[in-house]
Amino acid sequence: MDLLLDGLIVLVGGGVVALLLSRTPLANLVGAISAAIGSAIVLVPAVHVVLQGVTPAEFSAAWNVPYGSFTLLLDPLSAWFVIPIAGLSSIAAVYGFSYMAHFAGHKSLGTPWFFYNLLVASMVVVVTARNGVLFLVAWECMALTSYFLVVFEDEKDSVREAGRVYLIASHLGTAFLLVFFVLLGREAGSLEFSRIADWLDSSDGFSPGMSSLLFLLALIGFGTKAGFMPLHVWLPEAHPAAPSHVSAVMSGVMIKTGIYGIVRTLTVLGTSQEWWGWLLIGVGVTSGIGGIVFSLAQHDLKRLLAYCSVENVGIIALGLGVGVLGIHGDAPAAAMLGFSGALLHVLNHAVFKGLLFLGAGAVIHETGTGTLDAQGGLLKRMPWTGATFLVGAVAISGLPPLNGFISEFLMYLGAFEEDSLLTTSGAVTALAAIGSLALIGGLAAACFTKAFGIVFLGEPRTDASRDAHAPGWGMRIPMVLLAGCCFGIALQARPIAQRLTPIISAFLPEATLKEPKVLDAAFVSLHSISVACVMVIVLGIALAVARKALLHRREIGSSTTWGCGYAAPTARMQYTSSSFAQPVTQFFAPVLRTIRRFSPPQGPFPKSANLHSETPDISMKFLFRPMYRLVDRLLSMLGWIQHGQVHLYVLYLAATMVVLLVWYLGVAV
Repeated sequence: MDLLLDGLIVLVGGGVVALLLSRTPLANLVGAISAAIGSAIVLVPAVHVVLQGVTPAEFSAAWNVPYGSFTLLLDPLSAWFVIPIAGLSSIAAVYGFSYMAHFAGHKSLGTPWFFYNLLVASMVVVVTARNGVLFLVAWECMALTSYFLVVFEDEKDSVREAGRVYLIASHLGTAFLLVFFVLLGREAGSLEFSRIADWLDSSDGFSPGMSSLLFLLALIGFGTKAGFMPLHVWLPEAHPAAPSHVSAVMSGVMIKTGIYGIVRTLTVLGTSQEWWGWLLIGVGVTSGIGGIVFSLAQHDLKRLLAYCSVENVGIIALGLGVGVLGIHGDAPAAAMLGFSGALLHVLNHAVFKGLLFLGAGAVIHETGTGTLDAQGGLLKRMPWTGATFLVGAVAISGLPPLNGFISEFLMYLGAFEEDSLLTTSGAVTALAAIGSLALIGGLAAACFTKAFGIVFLGEPRTDASRDAHAPGWGMRIPMVLLAGCCFGIALQARPIAQRLTPIISAFLPEATLKEPKVLDAAFVSLHSISVACVMVIVLGIALAVARKALLHRREIGSSTTWGCGYAAPTARMQYTSSSFAQPVTQFFAPVLRTIRRFSPPQGPFPKSANLHSETPDISMKFLFRPMYRLVDRLLSMLGWIQHGQVHLYVLYLAATMVVLLVWYLGVAV
């Protein structure tokens, strides 16, 4: 625990120093170095715990807060989440040094680094806290620091609106978590996680009704942060607004704190109920398919990636649902495979989504825009960015030989195992999971074919993309590292998956854990997949070397691409982002409800024609905005309370204290 605390001290201390140096050129350097080093220090004990399976001693310090204690513990489950948090935050900090240098001279850089370091520290505390009050304080700190990072460019109206939506959504989720912890503490008599566990062991635990209520509160509260549909509305607003290295951290690891909360809730509540698994699979299907369908309809690169985060947390929810159903269906292999696939996807998504957001940031940094139809031909101008973005695109599509395929493969195995062992209703649910995973994979491949093709292939559509050049090595090296991790995790699939067994043991019945060979077949398959991946990579390298050797002494010419009979083809004749995705988006038109504004060509010699499409988020349009307007009207009815007279406000406070005192005395009696 000493290294974990040292890393937190470096993060917080470095952030404070960067804040004090806000108006100097050193702020960017100090902030980036402290974030990178502090995160790397935190990473070391987390990796040690996962590799050795040994939990270090609990750290506890005096904290004079009612029902609270400053207690931290790095058990295997916490360590598994700390690894992507610390790893990606460290790499993104290196990238952020070069990315933020663009703003030097006209914006303070110490302030965003202060909030970045606090964000990383608060995420680490969230997943290691062993007290409910400490957890909520760290959770709120995480929400506020990320809000200030989202509104970094607050001179833009769209950024301020994105920050407002994010802040409201975050606190709605926190409200449900506050009720969750109040009820949890009332039932168990303590907010110390260790005492709650002892209470569960020494009593009958929670009643079925109370455990179900607590699970629903946790699912809504944590699901808001994770981005489950329809609670996802802040993601497509906040991610495009934030600096790209911040978007990478928020999408890659911050939303995973919501997943951590759900998984930890399963351990805290003890025995789960079967319908929880059905609900998790339902949430996963909705979020997975809905997220990727809305992603296909987007015109902005970072907004497209934000909706893909919704898709991937849906995939993780599917895996958790498969695991819960496996427990109740007497299918230990299905339970272990489902949970293993979900937790492995937590790590995988952090890697390839972080890579994709850093790639998007490089594109925006060099072209000045994230609009897809303003790009084109960037692979020739930014080959490193294009190559690494392609690696991330293949990985997020769940295709071999990269890491995204491995975690989804485990979930497939778990769902197939359930399909053969469960009852009819359970088998139908398992088949729904299998079909949804297949559909999500196909749509993801179409989505990222569009994203990569429109941005990096073809001809430049604007002067900005025509004049773009490769970013510096400070931005390239982090992308190369993450691309290497996409290959490395796939090649080490078996040993990594084996490390998950002690982690998932925290929320599996002992009867399941007594089946030591339930994962042997899966591990053998993973080993075969890793060997096949190596062979594919070696074959690709061999073909590249052979091609270079065959062309070594030949003259290589170039000519224009055939223009289908047009004498003077232009970039306007290429696919746009809308036209490429039109066959898919048209099929899902009843869900997307895309708004189209079409000015058709007129006359035999038309001078102009125009088609503009926009796909608003249906959850925001039909659920949250009407809700916001209703709350606004209700609150405006209370405007008469505000008189601007201080003595009346003092009277309000006094009356409130009297009411609370009477209530307390009544409860005590």
